[in-house]
Amino acid sequence: MAMESVMRTILDKQRAAFMEELPVTADARRDRLKRAVAMIVDNQQRFCDALSEDFGHRSQEQSLLTDIAASVGPLKHALKHLDQWMKAEKKPVQFPLGLLGGRAWVEYQPKGVIGIIAPWNFPVNLVMSPLAGVLAAGNRAMIKTSEYTPKVTALFEELASGYFDSSEVAFVSGGPDVGKAFAELPFDHLLFTGATGIAKHILHAAADHLVPVTLELGGKSPVIVGRSADMAQATERVAMGKMMNAGQICLAPDYMLVPADREEEAVAGLTRAASALYPTLIDNADYTSIINDRHHQRLTEWVEDARAKGAEVIVVNPANEDFGASNTRKMPLHIVRNATDDMTVMQEEIFGPILPVRRYDRIEQAVEEVNRRDRPLALYHFGRDEDERRRVLDRTISGGVTLDDVIFHVSQEELPFGGIGPSGMGAYHGEAGFRTFSHARSIYRQPRIDVARLAGLKPPYGAAMRKTIARQMGR
Repeated sequence: MAMESVMRTILDKQRAAFMEELPVTADARRDRLKRAVAMIVDNQQRFCDALSEDFGHRSQEQSLLTDIAASVGPLKHALKHLDQWMKAEKKPVQFPLGLLGGRAWVEYQPKGVIGIIAPWNFPVNLVMSPLAGVLAAGNRAMIKTSEYTPKVTALFEELASGYFDSSEVAFVSGGPDVGKAFAELPFDHLLFTGATGIAKHILHAAADHLVPVTLELGGKSPVIVGRSADMAQATERVAMGKMMNAGQICLAPDYMLVPADREEEAVAGLTRAASALYPTLIDNADYTSIINDRHHQRLTEWVEDARAKGAEVIVVNPANEDFGASNTRKMPLHIVRNATDDMTVMQEEIFGPILPVRRYDRIEQAVEEVNRRDRPLALYHFGRDEDERRRVLDRTISGGVTLDDVIFHVSQEELPFGGIGPSGMGAYHGEAGFRTFSHARSIYRQPRIDVARLAGLKPPYGAAMRKTIARQMGR
């Protein structure tokens, strides 16, 4: 059977089971969330091994933090808050209906079958974190995993049947053709995490069935270092965020804006911090490889493009290791000075350990630099000047913000996570995820009294109708 037919069969099975189950009780939702936790906790070492095999090498501790703990956390958070999220919300009604006994409320109803298209950079977390909201909201889920992480994909497919019936949660895999067919299915909601260019195709595919879509994308997330910043602290935190997962993070700091008279200090701080964090790289178990040869070649070409166009590239290689003689895809931090707009590193999201550092004289110039580019997924500001910080926050638009650090806002489960414009559409995490994957159903109950007669809404119209209109007009 063709993969398209297999996927449609799974979807039909899930939708039929969902409709049969309605209403989806809190106990049923809790049971599924607990099974999702168990699937990850019971098999955490197997997931870490699969992640490392897919990447060529991936830090065990990093995988435990960013893919295992970061998957269990949202699921347990949903378990803790589920009862509160599910409560109906009372709403006021128009005067004088409330006095007469009219009532209004909103109930959060599950949508049905949710499609999740997950990327390769955090291939466990970016399945399980949205799944927390999907299951908490009472839905079923079909998940398309990345072809770039085949070991993780195979492990999910092997394990899932031991924890879920395929009518509850199902995994499918394949290349771009399968991804395209998956996006064309008539889901009740579709979540895509990945590149902006692919997201445009996802929207087109979903449009035929009017499927609501949440897009979690990326972009060039800037770091603005204020003149009042503690440079040693700022550069250490940027280096740590940039080199985690070898920069293969949608929220990674993509370029850094520093006061012109502090540029040397910034470059020295980044070099010192990266060297302290990773004194060696090739055999360092803490440092992750680039996912595949194609991405390693892409990053190498972008560095050469910058050099050829006049940039100074500082390679932070504290042990003077010979990367050319190594068969690893590990790549040291490359600091790019004098980066100009005609260089690829200033045109595309980098998604690797390359960090352009650019100068500004006034904070307004830094703000203008951010604003002339597409709206990013994240923005980072370091500094002690509260007026400057307020100007940066007020004069820029981004998906989210971390102040005095990078990336950390994504780990706050009650903060909506999402982009804006080219960096995304919609949000999830915590209660925001529950609401994204729920239908807010408005319900109004009319009092026993004949409101239409009392308000003069029944023809023939007269004084009572004119009085109702005047009251609604505020006269």
